[in-house]
Amino acid sequence: MKFTQMAKANEIERDWIVVDATDKIFGRIITEVATLLRGKHKPSYTPNVDCGDNVIIINASKARFTGAKLEDKNYFTHSGYFGSTKTHKMSDMLEKNPEKLYKLAARGMLPKTKLGKAMLKKLKVYAGSEHPHTAQIKG
Repeated sequence: MKFTQMAKANEIERDWIVVDATDKIFGRIITEVATLLRGKHKPSYTPNVDCGDNVIIINASKARFTGAKLEDKNYFTHSGYFGSTKTHKMSDMLEKNPEKLYKLAARGMLPKTKLGKAMLKKLKVYAGSEHPHTAQIKG
């Protein structure tokens, strides 16, 4: 009889995966990245262990958006004080801080636990094509 092998945290090998966002649809990129961060593409996937890979997104500001999301979609922040709700348009976030936009979208697709926060730390987003992780990537 064979039993399913559960992955242990110290046995996991992490790869570095580069995703180029140039002319790709934003939502499709994020779903792919969330799968990679979670580790669901690996045969040794275990739900209670962080077995995902490190993901680098380059050219983040060159992604495509379908529909009228850039003008219509808003992100809200609230500090906890009365009247402190702030609204940010998606187009403004893409111009000023695309890294934050990608992290917010990926965070929504990961578990809302300590494990999800650990997975999100493995996501690196860069607006341009240059990134400082060239040494980690096997060529």
